[in-house]
Amino acid sequence: MNSRLRFKFRLTHALQFAAVTAVLATVGFSGSATAQAAQATIRIGEINSYKAQPAFLEPYRQGWEMALEEINAAGGVLGKKLEVISRDDNGNPGDSVRVAEELVKREQVSLLFGGFLSNTGLALTDYARQRKIFFLAAEPLTDKIVWHNGNKYTYRLRPSTYMLVASLVKDAAKLKKKRWAIVYPNYEYGQSAVASFKTLMKAAQPDIEFVAEQAAPLGKIDAGAVTQALADARPDAIFNVLFATDLGKFVREGNTRGLFEGREVVSLLSGEPEYLDPLRAEAPGNWLVTGYPWYAINTPEHKKFVDAYRKKFNDYPRNGSLVGYSALMSIAAGLKKAGSADSDKLAAAFSGLKVETPVATITYRAQDHQSTLGAFVGRTGIKDGKGIMSSFVYVDGAALQPSDAEVKKLRAAD
Repeated sequence: MNSRLRFKFRLTHALQFAAVTAVLATVGFSGSATAQAAQATIRIGEINSYKAQPAFLEPYRQGWEMALEEINAAGGVLGKKLEVISRDDNGNPGDSVRVAEELVKREQVSLLFGGFLSNTGLALTDYARQRKIFFLAAEPLTDKIVWHNGNKYTYRLRPSTYMLVASLVKDAAKLKKKRWAIVYPNYEYGQSAVASFKTLMKAAQPDIEFVAEQAAPLGKIDAGAVTQALADARPDAIFNVLFATDLGKFVREGNTRGLFEGREVVSLLSGEPEYLDPLRAEAPGNWLVTGYPWYAINTPEHKKFVDAYRKKFNDYPRNGSLVGYSALMSIAAGLKKAGSADSDKLAAAFSGLKVETPVATITYRAQDHQSTLGAFVGRTGIKDGKGIMSSFVYVDGAALQPSDAEVKKLRAAD
């Protein structure tokens, strides 16, 4: 090889080496920058059925967004800002698991929260168990999340179906109505609520009779047929578990057919503004319900929450707003106590964790990972052309639990 060719060969290799070095440096810098960016925040995955259940979940999203803003404005947690990456599960358990895996693997979140329907909540509960990743079930109500399907990595914020039913049973038994009809959505939440109601009412009133039972497909109730079937049974009282659009159809058809005249109605969730407000002047009168009378809770903590929410969104809070806000505030408190986003440390920190919410100080129970968030119980009425709750009381969730011995039998895994 002559000197001219040798020089050209060396120059070419030098340029190639320089180019490769530059690329590697760029890749290294990019990777380092990405890692630094990831380390600068605590990434949290959120999963919910926004498209399927917008009435509850749009306010819920606003609730956790407000909490996120407050937490980060105060400096974040453990010296880092929180970052929430949210996904929609279409109200489908299979999609819940799919997006959970996407959040964990692709987005590299450290923990998960959310869920609305009981079946999607159970799917995420099982995913948390298998993947050993922390999951705070914000909304799903089925008892199985903290009992039969409970596990080390799953905690739940909202009262369970058992707790909500228990909050109503004392007053329901005082009605001294013997013949009861039941209507509910035919999936896990409805089935669980009905089972608890029957058990607790039989214990409180041994002579009770259940004379009719209507299980409607979720979101697809034939309100006319259901209402007529209940009327034909001539019950003294009705226990209702329907919510959202199913509740609206049931109330309107029942009003038209006179189903509720002269009958007591005991109803889960029907005092929540998400479901009561759309009925306006058609709202049921004098039902015994659980709900969220945000307009009449006068504690300083709650007023502060309402004022901040109205200022930020130019709207009033719904129960979803309270749940979303309290969920992310719970996560922030848990991270602070754990000193880490590690799932094992976070699960240990949530055991016995106390959190200040706008309505009460709650504790996440060590024995079943259920929070002691309670329920507002009162009567429905109409004021200024819209439904309200009146004569309500707040029932502490700590008073709505079965015994520790019963919980131990019910809880299958830890």
